[in-house]
Amino acid sequence: MSRVGLSCPGCGSSNIVEDDLYSQAQLVCVDCGSVVSEGVLAHEPVGGSEVSYSRTTAVAKKPCTNLVKGVQRVKAICRILRVNKETEDLSETYFRQAYQHESFIKVSLQKKEVLAGCCVLVSCRLLNWPVTMGTISSLLDADPMVVGVVYQEMIKILNIEAPIINVTDVMEAHGQEYKISSLHVPEELAEDSKDLTKRAVALVELAADTWIVTGRKPIPIMMAAIYLAWQSLRPNKHRLKFSLDKFCQIAKVNKHKPALKRITEIKEVLCKLGKEIPWLRETVTPDNVVHQVEDILKYRYALLRRALRTHEDAVLAECQASFKDSPNEETALSNISEFVEQSPNESSVERCEPNTEQAQRTGDGNDDPCAVPELRSDAEESQDPAPGWGKRVLFAPPCVIHAKKRRVEQPELKDVTGEEEISDSEIDSYIRTPREARDFALAQKILSLSESEKS
Repeated sequence: MSRVGLSCPGCGSSNIVEDDLYSQAQLVCVDCGSVVSEGVLAHEPVGGSEVSYSRTTAVAKKPCTNLVKGVQRVKAICRILRVNKETEDLSETYFRQAYQHESFIKVSLQKKEVLAGCCVLVSCRLLNWPVTMGTISSLLDADPMVVGVVYQEMIKILNIEAPIINVTDVMEAHGQEYKISSLHVPEELAEDSKDLTKRAVALVELAADTWIVTGRKPIPIMMAAIYLAWQSLRPNKHRLKFSLDKFCQIAKVNKHKPALKRITEIKEVLCKLGKEIPWLRETVTPDNVVHQVEDILKYRYALLRRALRTHEDAVLAECQASFKDSPNEETALSNISEFVEQSPNESSVERCEPNTEQAQRTGDGNDDPCAVPELRSDAEESQDPAPGWGKRVLFAPPCVIHAKKRRVEQPELKDVTGEEEISDSEIDSYIRTPREARDFALAQKILSLSESEKS
């Protein structure tokens, strides 16, 4: 039976028939005997359409084991921090994006664990949920330095503009860690969480205004503020006897050693402001300043102005005293100019700094010992303040008050030739025996007599 429409590729004949001698039907040319078509099963398979081998062996691609564990870790951190569903979903999304990036594929397992915490941290900050990097570090039991490096790398890769939170923003979340409610401690030691947070935030704001927060880790400052707030809300004998160690024990939190220094620094600021309270008759000391915390925080802005004004008056009195005690005017002016150069805070020494307008108001510049126009140009020329100026102002950053001593570069030693001049003080240091002292005194006497004869 010939097939219409087919032709032999060899001879061109159209006489094509089926050959049933083999297991499968073939089309052969009658004239030359060549096979025109074979493999009919391949074109018309029995039981359905054709399926490739790769498709028959393909399986669903499962996610990486570390990716699954990382997502579970992200969810666990979110549950511990009690964030909402939106924050949890955003954290998981950021983790999947960062994990599949080439910068985080071939890294250590520790870095992948830290990456999960960093995704939660940036999600909390974007959605206004206050969480510190120290909290994430403690949950992961990781070094805060490593967490900071991974966090910066992650936000750079994902192109995220994360807001920078303030220490006062996390006070409410940090205050909830202290178990000092009436359910956990006796009534005389219990305190309401909202009142405690409000007082602690005010103390932190005061610390920020007086440079205590600058360059410091937030957790010790918050711990010091909560401890002082807890004592000042009800300053009874029971609370005042409690040290920071006992307070951390009853509150069931871990103590941070730097918090002791922060407590001392905040008390010093409170004492400086407490001394300016006009109705207070007793002397304010670090031991009794806790009783005055409520009044100090209530009028802290007015007390800050009074304290700065008192300090300025003391500086003015010191300038005038140095002018009166100096034997001549040039020495007094040099002392004033040196004091002005060492104090960069213009508000604290503005009355001692030279001012041409003040000299014009008084009529004569000589009436005011501090009004010297020539010293203004010298102070303006020196942009950098002198070292140690933080000890001369009322409030200064901690890095200025406790500045590290820099190593002084020693001059290069020169070869001794024997022609150098020797001072009298050096000659005195070379004399050792009484005989040498007598010989030196005799030589000095002879030289003086010879000089007098010549004159």
